[in-house]
Amino acid sequence: MSAAQKRQTAAFFILGFATMLVVIPIILTMAYVVFKGIGAVNWSFLTEAPRNGMKEGGIFPAIVGTIILIIGTMIFSLPLGVLAAIYLVEYAKDNFFTRLIKLSVVNLSGVPSIVYGLFGFGLFVLFLRLGTSILAGSLTLAIMSLPVIITATKEALESVPASFREISLSLGATKWQTIRNCVLPYSIPGILTGTVLSLSRAAGETAPILFTVAAFYLPRLPHSVFDQAMALSYHLYAIATQVPNIPPKISFATAFVLIALVFLMNLGSIILRARFRKKKLW
Repeated sequence: MSAAQKRQTAAFFILGFATMLVVIPIILTMAYVVFKGIGAVNWSFLTEAPRNGMKEGGIFPAIVGTIILIIGTMIFSLPLGVLAAIYLVEYAKDNFFTRLIKLSVVNLSGVPSIVYGLFGFGLFVLFLRLGTSILAGSLTLAIMSLPVIITATKEALESVPASFREISLSLGATKWQTIRNCVLPYSIPGILTGTVLSLSRAAGETAPILFTVAAFYLPRLPHSVFDQAMALSYHLYAIATQVPNIPPKISFATAFVLIALVFLMNLGSIILRARFRKKKLW
């Protein structure tokens, strides 16, 4: 074996070992949650409201509240994020101002979620007087999700070969026709990836909804976007830290349902992404 082959083998071993250090703890953690919680997951747990101080019953209002928040977040963040990315990639000139905006978008991805929660509380709950509501929570989560969606969409648009644009424009198509018919269809896999990643993060966040929408105990479904709602992430935090003498299996079962919900979202994204990738021409 030559020296170059030895270096390559050593590099593969180091990379594989580093990957295992990341993957194995995640798998063990998820397996532990599933093992501890799956015994408490049944039809009544998924379809009933909590009762007896959340020590009995199910988590149906929390499941519905989480799904409503995810849908609201997507409605507000996806169109705005995609349009912002299109402008930055296709229309904006490369100057100091646009480079500053791109850098700011990247930096906003690393802002702690508690900061977004305080911002949403001050802007939507107090200043705009939306109150502690689904609307305020969805807007807060949408702002938190925007940097990820914009960054992923921008990278997806930039991955489309420039020749696609040049050929379309040379045939007489307008700028928007080129974007709509020759760029966006091939960017959808990347856009889906960024969207699902951001929505998965939003589904598991506690700090932003703590200030803007989450209810500690609300055994009924919301009737409008101005109502409070329960959410799985905050419900898990509440029963694990605020409710004494609660059976541990309930906490683990709630965590299992939250993980399963995020997993189903990602699985749906993978299936859609695979279908769109089949249409790629390169």
